[in-house]
Amino acid sequence: MSDKDPLSSLDEEGRSRISRMFSGCAEVVGVEHVASVMSGAPSHSGDDQLVATHDEARDMLDEGVNVIILLADWHAWVNDKFDRDMAKIAIAGEYLTETFRALLGNPPEGEEAGQLRFLSASELMDSGKYWERVLRCSKNMSLSRVRRTLSIMGRDEDSSDHDLAAFYYPALQAADIFELKVDIAFGGMDQRKAHMYMREVADRYDWTKATCIHTPMMSGLKGTGGRMDSFDHKMSKSDPGNSILLDDDHDSLRTKLKGAFLEVGNPSSPIFEIAQFIVLPKLGSITVSPDPKYGEPSTWDGLQDFVDAVSDGSIHPLDAKMAVADGLAEILDPVSQHFSQKPELLEAINRLTGSQ
Repeated sequence: MSDKDPLSSLDEEGRSRISRMFSGCAEVVGVEHVASVMSGAPSHSGDDQLVATHDEARDMLDEGVNVIILLADWHAWVNDKFDRDMAKIAIAGEYLTETFRALLGNPPEGEEAGQLRFLSASELMDSGKYWERVLRCSKNMSLSRVRRTLSIMGRDEDSSDHDLAAFYYPALQAADIFELKVDIAFGGMDQRKAHMYMREVADRYDWTKATCIHTPMMSGLKGTGGRMDSFDHKMSKSDPGNSILLDDDHDSLRTKLKGAFLEVGNPSSPIFEIAQFIVLPKLGSITVSPDPKYGEPSTWDGLQDFVDAVSDGSIHPLDAKMAVADGLAEILDPVSQHFSQKPELLEAINRLTGSQ
């Protein structure tokens, strides 16, 4: 394989498959590995943080990839989620399972190409071999090296000095990837440091080094604009008013986006990010429908034109927010419909997230 072209071993169709699978990614690291296995057994994909990756999962299912959704229950416990109550964490895992099924259109489930699998960390960890792998992933890693990865947990570097378990978190994530024998590891850009840690470990032991793909991170609805790396800025379900819950109905989305931050002219504002990363890729356009006494409906198929129209007054900021909310509601309607058949689960997750 050429050093200059990691895809040189692939024919035109193979290159097209790579392009289709990774079209929504902000970054792809180590694409040469997945290229090397494309002509063999179906690739497998591991997902460690769950919510923002369903489009990539759909793209890979369409290309014959067996996709594993890892429900990281013990990782959530280490990260102090839901008061470290495993019963509550299990409810969250069930909710995420059903969310993925709805967003992906209930694809066939199993271990074959193009099928979806759900696996809990509890199941994966139920073996001495797994914990041997964790120790190997930890060996010879300095505390300062691990500390630099703690942003993957939504923490700053100094926040976990009182909590030894947190320092095992990167090793747990690396061990997950190795034990699952995945060819593609995917998650948001906030997981990049964990994936680089994994690749460093792979080099040390000559283990398979998975291709890592990273999707863009969404700002919280109350964000102050621009891209921030700080742990408190990403869209967090711990503050329902600052985030989109995937079962939100049309009215809820309109209410939340009405109060969302929009800086005129700044494409990194949360409203414009939702338009760029969700509405436009899924629907192809955004339709603005102002009150008839203020203007005519208009359709926009490019982010910059949409941003510019808000800047020059062609679109009122409130109308822009409602247009994005309407598009988002259309995309998330299958989830809302899915959960209308599961009222007990929806009620339970709403209690956990404080949405009621």
